[in-house]
Amino acid sequence: MKTTIILFSFLLVALLNSFLVASAANDKVLDIDGQELRTGTNYYILPVVRGNGGGLKIYSQGNNQCPIGVIQELNEVDRGTPVTFSPVNPEEHIVRESSDLNVKFSGPTFLCSYKNNGEPTVWRIESGDSGQIFITLGGSLGDPGSTTIRNWFRIEKLEGGNNWYKFVYCPGVCETCRPVCGDLGIVIENSGTRRLALNTEKPFQVFFKKA
Repeated sequence: MKTTIILFSFLLVALLNSFLVASAANDKVLDIDGQELRTGTNYYILPVVRGNGGGLKIYSQGNNQCPIGVIQELNEVDRGTPVTFSPVNPEEHIVRESSDLNVKFSGPTFLCSYKNNGEPTVWRIESGDSGQIFITLGGSLGDPGSTTIRNWFRIEKLEGGNNWYKFVYCPGVCETCRPVCGDLGIVIENSGTRRLALNTEKPFQVFFKKA
């Protein structure tokens, strides 16, 4: 009888731990006002740390009218360009932590052509000439798998913050792929441009504000 009780206790603890892990992985992402992030709704991505720039926006360079990346506003009062989120599960209407999703800038329209029928406002990763991996544009929405693995990101909560988060690139949409995982952070170029990139020294700590 005692052995049965001990075994039952172990099973109960194991089930509870599994439940807690699953719950943590599926927690809803909240905006700065404590409201859950919803698909199809516009949000600004704003920095937790003040004094080092504002929100994220579309980056284009020189005479190239087609956007090429994601940068941070230089002025902290500028909110940048709002985005929408599209979870890997098209039936999901709530954005959840540690779940694959696409990120798309809202508002501007560009007549640009990208490989793989990408869109000029959807995030993806791409290696630069220096070998640094940047967050670029030209990704596509949905269709999870090996051909779209560069387009998927995750949002993870930061410890000790009030609805503070970070972006992570570590997609799980392809079981046979071995992506280079890492946090998204800010790289400051010689020109002063603050570009969003992968595997920087520290993650870009953000919160979300409904547009």
